[in-house]
Amino acid sequence: MFKQESSSTKPEPVKEEAPMCEVHKEEKINIYCVTHGVPTCSMCKVFGAHKDCVVEPISSIFQTKKTELSDGIAMMVGTNDRMQGIISQLEEACRAIEENSCRQKTLLCEKFDHLYSILEDKKREMFQKVVVEQDEKVNYIRGLTRKYGDHLEESCKIVETGIQTMEEQEQAVFLQATKPLRQKIGEASSIAHLEKVERGYENMDHFSVDFRRERRALRSIDFIQDEDDEDEEGETESNDTEVTQSVQSLALSSSKSPTPPSSPLPNTNV
Repeated sequence: MFKQESSSTKPEPVKEEAPMCEVHKEEKINIYCVTHGVPTCSMCKVFGAHKDCVVEPISSIFQTKKTELSDGIAMMVGTNDRMQGIISQLEEACRAIEENSCRQKTLLCEKFDHLYSILEDKKREMFQKVVVEQDEKVNYIRGLTRKYGDHLEESCKIVETGIQTMEEQEQAVFLQATKPLRQKIGEASSIAHLEKVERGYENMDHFSVDFRRERRALRSIDFIQDEDDEDEEGETESNDTEVTQSVQSLALSSSKSPTPPSSPLPNTNV
């Protein structure tokens, strides 16, 4: 009984009514105008705008159009799937580009850092050579200055002794002091035993550098060209080789720089 009541209270599905013709209000749309591609009513075919048109029963056209629409939807679904695949590929390409770019930028920084390191090492090496010779020459000059200073101090003492001797009134005492004093004056007047600094000893121009070739090589640094362009690739390789040779030539040029003797040859000319 309960089941019967439940089944009796279940609402029946609403049956959609066929649309009515807009021109003939009481006529249902029951045919399809093939000429214009629109559904219409029988009165429109007999008396209306579609009387000269080719028409078909709406039921026969319904299945045809439904099949066409279904095929179109299936085609669109396939197209959408392909587009989604393309979008996925494009997104993956973007990620790959970003990853590859990041990797190449890292490698590029490492390459330049290595060049900076080579230049810094070479700079310190060449700078140290200048410092070593500077200290060597300065120490030599200062030592020579001390020798001349000691000789000057001794000469001043002899001059002072000579002035005091000149004031001596006792002839015998004067004559006794004159001989050794004149001997000291003769020795002090000669500076032949002291070393002389050669002309241009203070010059440090032999440490000059010319980096014009290296600058040209550094300015020519560029990325490796495509393999199919052999000429450009060969030029790029030669540029890279020139950069390497230019950096290495710094060591050769600095090692071949003329270095003056640690101490100059004494000039015996008075």
